[in-house]
Amino acid sequence: MKSKLQIALDDVTMEDAWKLLEKVHAIVDIVEVGTPFMMEYGMEAVRKIKNSFPDLEVLCDTKIVDAGAYEADMAFQAGADYVTVLGVTDERTIADVVKAAAKAGKKVMADMIRAADLGKRIARIEELGVDVIAVHTGVDQQAMGRTPLDDLKEMRACVKHTALAVAGGIKPETIDEYLKYKPEIVIVGGGIAHTSDPAAAAEELAKHIRSTE
Repeated sequence: MKSKLQIALDDVTMEDAWKLLEKVHAIVDIVEVGTPFMMEYGMEAVRKIKNSFPDLEVLCDTKIVDAGAYEADMAFQAGADYVTVLGVTDERTIADVVKAAAKAGKKVMADMIRAADLGKRIARIEELGVDVIAVHTGVDQQAMGRTPLDDLKEMRACVKHTALAVAGGIKPETIDEYLKYKPEIVIVGGGIAHTSDPAAAAEELAKHIRSTE
């Protein structure tokens, strides 16, 4: 698949999210309704973004851990093109999310945050049929100095046929280190949203991604 740039909307207000998307919607490929943003504004955020920017894919970072089909359906009905399910959760839940996505013609990203024995777990998750497997180093881990690079390197060696995404503190000045491992989706939050010129940051990131194609 063509490599994609995903912007994560996490710690922003609805008003600020709109101002940001107006600046970068022509540059990014996927808009993520991040978990904190979703907790504040619910599925209405998904609806508004999809209706206002129909050419963009929308990922709802549901981090589903139970009631897979029900929660996935909620997001898909609101207009999400992707939902996330935690890679550490029950396999029945993952399978139900995949089934709901297939029925809706949508996609599933498995978030591997805190997953152990990555090689074994990734093999099983690929068998369950997710569309994307995501390296995710959380903000609490980042605060302790951890980056996604080591996990990305390991996961690239493990993934056989599923697209790979990476998130965790990526910025224009660090993206090339991640692109060495050829992720299909690069997820950036603060590296765009918290800069003085979000459009310039997004364009710089997109330029680096395009240069690897």
